[in-house]
Amino acid sequence: MSAEDLTPEAIGQPAIERTDRSQFINRTYTHLLGAIFLFAGLEFWVFSTPYAEQIALFMLQKSWLAVLGAFIIASWIASHVAHRVESKAAQYTALVSFVVAEAIIFIPMFYIAKAVDPRIIQYAVAVTLGAFVVLSAVAMFSGRDFSFLRSFLLWGGVIAIGTIVMGSLIGFHLGTYFSMAMIGLAGASILYDTSKILKVYPEDRYIAASLELFASIALMLWYVLRFFLSRE
Repeated sequence: MSAEDLTPEAIGQPAIERTDRSQFINRTYTHLLGAIFLFAGLEFWVFSTPYAEQIALFMLQKSWLAVLGAFIIASWIASHVAHRVESKAAQYTALVSFVVAEAIIFIPMFYIAKAVDPRIIQYAVAVTLGAFVVLSAVAMFSGRDFSFLRSFLLWGGVIAIGTIVMGSLIGFHLGTYFSMAMIGLAGASILYDTSKILKVYPEDRYIAASLELFASIALMLWYVLRFFLSRE
């Protein structure tokens, strides 16, 4: 080893980079946990009031395409702000707004699940969190780069939205196999998001990273719930 290899710069720089990345990852998952607790808290609060039934029935009576369209627009705006805007206040506003939007759109699904069998929600949450832990471990410890999933997720998302729109317009039922396919898509999204968090995301964008990961978890929970409901 030469004397040049022992300079403070050569020794310290990699350690500093590893420390910065570790802090970014810790912040990302701390914010993700906060988003999950906020989502759960909002659902518990809504379902402890008479408003849950009113909101659920109102949304179920409306065109689901309108609800889906409004949600996609809100999601795009929140993601754009969290990824592009420098203000931390604006990024936090985007994250909180997205969680609130998710909480609202889940109300009819939780309402139906509670009416069929309240245990379905517990099973769906357990399956979703279990899958998230396993997939996160695979992404973190396998050493693989899952960025190749980007094209699959892009086209899979386009096909899924097209299928949902066609199903709503024509009236055919999106059954168990569609739910299973969407659970797989959500799982791939978790792998892709986790890989980006480990290697790609700028270290000042932990709020945006937590938003993307929360969105993937919410997508999986939605279709795990649909899967269990389809079995009843």
